[in-house]
Amino acid sequence: MADTRPLLPSDPDALPTAYTPLPGGSSSPEIRRIHVKEVLAMFAGVVMVSLLVVIIGNTGQDGNVYHRNNRRDKPMLLAASPNKETATKAEKAEKLQAVTRGMAAGVSEKSSRLYSSGVGAGTPVYPWNNSMLSWQRTAFHFQPEKNWMNDPNGPLFYKGWYHFFYQYNPKGAVWGNIVWGHAVSRDLIHWLHLPLAMVADQWYDINGVWTGSATILPNDQIVMLYTGSTNESVQVQCLAYPADHKDPLLTKWVKYSGNPVLVPPPGIGVKDFRDPTTAWYTTEGKWRITIGSKVNKTGISLVYDTKDFIKYEQLDGVLHAVPGTGMWECIDFYPVSKTSDKGLDTSQNGADVKHVMKTSLDDDRNDYYALGSYNEKTGKWVPDDQKIDVGIGIRYDYGKFYASKTFYDQNKQRRVLWGWIGESDSENADVKKGWASLQGIPRTVLFDQNTGSNLLQWPVEEIEKLRLNKKNFDKVQVKAGSVVPLDVGTATQLDIVAEFELDQKVVESAAESNEEFSCQTSGGAAKRGALGPFGLLVLADDSLSERTPVYFYVVKGSGGTVNTYFCADQTRSSVATDVVKQVSGSYVPVLKGEKLSVRILVDHSIIESFAQGGRTTITTRVYPTQAIYGAARLFLFNNATDTSVTASLQIWQMNSAFVRPFSPDAASHASFTPVTFLQFDSLMPWSSKLH
Repeated sequence: MADTRPLLPSDPDALPTAYTPLPGGSSSPEIRRIHVKEVLAMFAGVVMVSLLVVIIGNTGQDGNVYHRNNRRDKPMLLAASPNKETATKAEKAEKLQAVTRGMAAGVSEKSSRLYSSGVGAGTPVYPWNNSMLSWQRTAFHFQPEKNWMNDPNGPLFYKGWYHFFYQYNPKGAVWGNIVWGHAVSRDLIHWLHLPLAMVADQWYDINGVWTGSATILPNDQIVMLYTGSTNESVQVQCLAYPADHKDPLLTKWVKYSGNPVLVPPPGIGVKDFRDPTTAWYTTEGKWRITIGSKVNKTGISLVYDTKDFIKYEQLDGVLHAVPGTGMWECIDFYPVSKTSDKGLDTSQNGADVKHVMKTSLDDDRNDYYALGSYNEKTGKWVPDDQKIDVGIGIRYDYGKFYASKTFYDQNKQRRVLWGWIGESDSENADVKKGWASLQGIPRTVLFDQNTGSNLLQWPVEEIEKLRLNKKNFDKVQVKAGSVVPLDVGTATQLDIVAEFELDQKVVESAAESNEEFSCQTSGGAAKRGALGPFGLLVLADDSLSERTPVYFYVVKGSGGTVNTYFCADQTRSSVATDVVKQVSGSYVPVLKGEKLSVRILVDHSIIESFAQGGRTTITTRVYPTQAIYGAARLFLFNNATDTSVTASLQIWQMNSAFVRPFSPDAASHASFTPVTFLQFDSLMPWSSKLH
């Protein structure tokens, strides 16, 4: 039963900052005293409504809902039609208003995707209560104590601490007033919030301290390049660095007195020049960066060399360009080893290295990558396969995942990927709950040596520290058209590892088909085929009125070729009307002899799914109203028509990460007095040595 007592957290004091805080604040709402007679009247009304619901419920059952007592004996019907339980409640409710944020300022759309996902303005706002909204906050994903967050910025490992900076609005739960939040961790899981790293207080970043990247130089010196939005909304590149490199928490930052260090070059729009990458060192003794832009509808990556991070030389041409992809933002460029399971420093190159080019497409807000070859002398990168070039081929993630950034973790010799996970509900709900957005669990990134055509993404090993009690389910038979409950207790915080085997005789005898399958247009888990769908129903309630299927769909094509697709279906994830409900996913390579495998991390309103060792991933945001707290359940399902499925699973309950707010006691050695901007060369002795 859902806990009806939780309340939204009270509004904590603003995070401390190394700068003078921006003015602002909100007043507390007026609280009206409720009299005893009013309480009695309300109680009587609730009793009357409850009796009416019981009477109606006993007169008949919805034929689309399959009940617990006979799930194993009858076909499971995953209805595709929308749930109308809350239509009456919503008739008089507030209506959604079309909102746009960010585009006028020169960045990608930062409001919800509701309107691009079929939920139009005028849709009734669901009557969310505090219990529902409190449940949505995650237990082991990184998020600020309150307010809006978006892009990950400048992640790095320094003097025993992982540092994470992020785009943050200290004034509210919507995009705007962007500054840099800052947190540190020993293990990428348990975080300590620190004061704001940089605020918008100079003419060159007064309209936003936007996305940037860190570069660690010799002798552990750090430079941070970031995009500032000027007082005239021109995008410029700026330099910052720690005030004290001996401080392992890097609590104070200095902006270079000569900022900006780069402005849009001729032919580039003033709002089309942003998000510098981590620099890599060339054989000529220079540091090289790339910055995203566009020319008409061609996405491009500009290239610059520097010796001191103050003066820059633009290389002829571009690192890469792809027509029709639009503005490239949050570019990432890094090497991966073709032969090793270790990550590589950003400056590494050689015969056993491939380079990953990644961009976040402003036009569709998805992250795309491609593998290819980099020529340092020409400053050019060429994809291995032009048919799956950047922006037209493979995505990091086929769900909610954007503005990602990697860093090389020299502590464990691995490349770690961060990704911003936005909301899929309405802005109204975000404002009511007081926060918006998460960061995905950091992922390791490796070249897939078996396929040679894609990356492997996997949750960092430290997440396993949160595993609690474990349950094993060995070779569970799931017949065609059936669902099987898995007794794991409350299913709100889980780490699931599952393998599925089809009846190979059925696969071999299955009729060939010319079906062009797509997760997005397939109709979701309700569409039945000979060999799928099958998988897990996550965050489901007992009646299955709310559930999020994460599943495989196998298609036998002409010539006997078997193709496998990995999908996640939000269409029945919630009875609420003002949330995104779509089907996501893509083809996943499955090699001969491999079982179908998936790992799923469930953490309240986020589900992260990794198929075939991380070849294809899907991150899903869901907002159930009934499948929450103790009412959340987990099921196996098989909606195929011709084959049974055998599933083996290991499932762990997950502990909370207990992200801590900042307190001076936690970092008593650090000073939090306002920064005085000093001359660059006096604080950065390595500057002269790089000339």
